[in-house]
Amino acid sequence: MTDYEMMYILRPDLPEEQVQQEVTRYREFLEQYNAENLNIKIWGKRRLAYPIGKFQDGIYVLVNYTADGKQVAPLERAMRLSEQVIRYMTIKLPKGKIADAENITHEKESIAKELVTRESPKKEPVTKEPTPVEANLTESLPEEPALTGQVLIEALPEESVPLEANPTETLPEELVPAEQVPVEV
Repeated sequence: MTDYEMMYILRPDLPEEQVQQEVTRYREFLEQYNAENLNIKIWGKRRLAYPIGKFQDGIYVLVNYTADGKQVAPLERAMRLSEQVIRYMTIKLPKGKIADAENITHEKESIAKELVTRESPKKEPVTKEPTPVEANLTESLPEEPALTGQVLIEALPEESVPLEANPTETLPEELVPAEQVPVEV
């Protein structure tokens, strides 16, 4: 005997009584094929990961059971032909790994809660040592930032280039852009 887990999704527009009829139909089908440890969990209506046909939602049903494997193909064929089932999947579990549907649900919920509540490690702010240029700049500026251009000009060191100076006079010729190089005729 092998352990199986099957999930199928029913159309979201089915009334509750029809959902129960479909679940009962597939339960009886499995019992006809001598499935043991039959455990069914209706997860209810949930949003699909992607649209299937015209449906955005579906009613999820999880079934765990132990059987010999002869039931898989006829069961999937019945689901494929049914208009009520929009998706189905059956997987073969490793030997001795059949899980109770309730335990699976609680385990998944606890993992989700743990992931949501897990705090990321707090990062300490990185303090960067100022470079010598940055250190000189911060020493020469006033403590409070200036709000006007006039105050900033007054705060510059005296050895800076005056604003009226021609930049081509103070730069070596190889550093002056091509448009500003004086041309001798």
